[in-house]
Amino acid sequence: MNRRFVFLFIIVAGVFFFAFRSPAPMIYSPGEGWYYEPAGESAKWQRTRAADQLDVAEQAFTNKEYRVTLHAAHRLVRLWPQSDYAPQAEYLVGRCLEAEGKDEAAFDAYQTIIKKYPHSENFNEVLSRQYLIANRFLDGEWFRVFWGTLPLYPSMDLTADMFDKIVNNGPFSDVAPHAQLRIGAAREKQKNYEDAVTAYETAADRYHDQPDIASDAMFREGVSYQKQAAAAEYDQSTAGKAIATYTDFITLFPDDKRVPDAQNAITALKAEQVRGSFEIAQFYEKSKTLSTEQRRNGSLVYYNEVLQLDPNSSYAAQARQRIAALKPLATTPVN
Repeated sequence: MNRRFVFLFIIVAGVFFFAFRSPAPMIYSPGEGWYYEPAGESAKWQRTRAADQLDVAEQAFTNKEYRVTLHAAHRLVRLWPQSDYAPQAEYLVGRCLEAEGKDEAAFDAYQTIIKKYPHSENFNEVLSRQYLIANRFLDGEWFRVFWGTLPLYPSMDLTADMFDKIVNNGPFSDVAPHAQLRIGAAREKQKNYEDAVTAYETAADRYHDQPDIASDAMFREGVSYQKQAAAAEYDQSTAGKAIATYTDFITLFPDDKRVPDAQNAITALKAEQVRGSFEIAQFYEKSKTLSTEQRRNGSLVYYNEVLQLDPNSSYAAQARQRIAALKPLATTPVN
């Protein structure tokens, strides 16, 4: 036991006393992982001035030597973080990670530029590249782990979060309105229609002065309400919201090519409302937990609603028959 302790002590002491002689310190870079950086000027990509270091990174990027670009750019940012050349170095990091297929890490690198260098001349270009990356994840690209090497899973939550960051980075940039719409699209893909509606409402309100964005947002809002209504059982209020949204869309954008689609959707939704009201009426009639009076009165309310929604529907004739049968009974005192 004592010999083992002495042996361990010697190893630790050796590491401590001779660590300064290590010719290649370990460096960690986000998105790249760990690598050795030779000490002094032994590496061909190391320079003593920030401007020269950026020249090395840019030339390597032009030559598609992405490993060298990353090392040179990371070195610049680490040693001269406040220099005028640091934002361009960070930008090259993002471009290299993108070129290597590490989209999530590239997005984060671009996000670093937004946070650290909000007045960078590449600001709009950075937002555009973030938008392109987020779109790839919306199309099904998988998120990766272990420094972006192992594809793990697709995620509409993470994708929506990316688009949300883009909007927050520049709410009135060229890409922000489209990113806001894509938040809704991501929520639709995960069948989270409530959040999709919220995203589309935000787009329609915030960018109401951009007809292409506002019209698309309002139409998609109607679609999301419609999908939510189709998934709801015995709840027709969402169908009513879908009808109202489609109606507003038709009123505000009468020349939009999707107006016929909105009109057909309204017809289908009203038919669904009729069906839903008829089924609720039957539910009341057949309920074994309600009193006789509650069954009669409840079913009458919804059979009448069938006639109010569409007196010519296929359910209308049955509704009239049931009203005729139930109404006299409903006015008869119950002992």
